[in-house]
Amino acid sequence: MRLPLLSALITLAPMTPSHSQDPPVRIGVAGLEHGHVDWILSDKNRPDFTIVGLAEADEALARAKCERYHIDPALVHPSLEAMLEAAKPEAVVVFTSIDQHLDAVRACAARGIHVMVEKPLALDAEQARAIAALAEKHGIHVLTNYETTWYPSVQATRRVVQDGAVGDIRKMIARDGHQGPKELGAGEEFLAWLTDPDRNGGGAIIDFGCYGANLMTWLMDNERPESVLAVTQQLKTNPLYARVDDEATILLVYPKAQGIIQASWNWPYSRKDLDVYGTKGAVFADDRTRLRQRHGESEKTSQLPPAEAPYNDPFAYLAAVVRGKADPEGSLSSLENNVIVMEILDAARASAKSGRAVPLKPAR
Repeated sequence: MRLPLLSALITLAPMTPSHSQDPPVRIGVAGLEHGHVDWILSDKNRPDFTIVGLAEADEALARAKCERYHIDPALVHPSLEAMLEAAKPEAVVVFTSIDQHLDAVRACAARGIHVMVEKPLALDAEQARAIAALAEKHGIHVLTNYETTWYPSVQATRRVVQDGAVGDIRKMIARDGHQGPKELGAGEEFLAWLTDPDRNGGGAIIDFGCYGANLMTWLMDNERPESVLAVTQQLKTNPLYARVDDEATILLVYPKAQGIIQASWNWPYSRKDLDVYGTKGAVFADDRTRLRQRHGESEKTSQLPPAEAPYNDPFAYLAAVVRGKADPEGSLSSLENNVIVMEILDAARASAKSGRAVPLKPAR
């Protein structure tokens, strides 16, 4: 289904009136074992939200996080259910392993509590569809957070495409990853599940393949590719990585376009960049703020300012959605997009295993 242009651009529209006029959204934090949890813990003193509770069964990990970020230990609860009952949050941000996302949404949905999970949405497409069904049944929002959602260059790429400056899309290339989670200094609690396919769903194919799938689905207005072809490899010799891939290339085939996802834990440096080639030109989101546009032999480079609130970080956006001042439909965070992402990743895993392209089934 192709979304209207207005809803597809909803993440770029200014928000009025200012969300700062509202009381802060009461946010609970589910899990502390995801390395990205430091994002919210280090940015907790803000007017748009307040952390009212944390759920973490690992007492040593909870104690370490509280000490590092000067958080009252009384806010910590041994389970998500205990935190929900005691703290009464309006929304929960989930920083658990991916296999726990469905259970977290199930607990929150039954209480009418909105949820934001770290990418990807779920362990597989079946769980993603179960999450979507829970959200619809209980009338809650379930958002998926990607770092690249908040890149001004990514948002500008969408505007350039929608304005017709590059013509019809013919090829998209997303390159995402880094030297490897261990090499980058990920904590032991993070590494324990990030390298476990039963808890993460795979290695680089999931950890960074989801970025390209998310962006390409968005640029194609939530059109599913016709087929998915993937190749994975294990290039690292460290036994830590023995159960998961560390190198993945995924090809998405659309009726009139291709998407190439290069997901790796073997890049010599960290990167998240996106190329879009069309019938009239090309646009390149080289990093968070640098955008290049090319038409023939002419090329223009722009250094972009930060995006306006609430489209500059996940927690401002979550607060705006909870207050009814941002609509996630058609956005990178939306359920429709991220269910398709999981369908793509399911097909990619199957393709890598079989060595054959996997057709995507029509939407259910």
